[in-house]
Amino acid sequence: MKRDRNRVCPVELAGSLDSRVRRWLQNPRRILAPFIRQGMTALDIGCGPGFFTVEMARLVGPGGRVIAADLQEGMLDKLRSHINGTELEHRITCVQCGTDTINVSEKADFVLAFYMVHEIPDKDSFFRQVKDILNPGGKFLLVEPKLFHVTRKDFERTTKLAEDNGFNKRQGPKLFLSWSAILTN
Repeated sequence: MKRDRNRVCPVELAGSLDSRVRRWLQNPRRILAPFIRQGMTALDIGCGPGFFTVEMARLVGPGGRVIAADLQEGMLDKLRSHINGTELEHRITCVQCGTDTINVSEKADFVLAFYMVHEIPDKDSFFRQVKDILNPGGKFLLVEPKLFHVTRKDFERTTKLAEDNGFNKRQGPKLFLSWSAILTN
């Protein structure tokens, strides 16, 4: 997706995206388990080094798939090296996003966009693309950071744009210092 490159977390800081403190504050299993079932296809957009991707792969089980999409090949390389030689390697497919495309044609049952939609200049195009990817009845968990990044008004504008693109919105899970919404197709 097209983003202001100055706002995207640089690969050099990828280690800060996967720490014990973050795992305690934003436990991937606790956040994702209500939405992901075995056998699903799940998409992690803006996956970074795979903080949520790895848990998604565990939750979809051996019969499921996870598509990990990121703008930066360096982030995908970090994820690949993390899962190399593990059972998860065969469940996760890494895809580099283009500047204006998610670059995924496969349908998904669940989509995660965690702390990244605020970085996308053309949110309208982004939501149209996610709408095309998400299976009917699928769920899209949208999470944005509260402090210094996204105001309540900004988040409301973003979710309104998602609704304008055909998503139904409901309140997402309560997450530390985050706004969240569940968008359904």
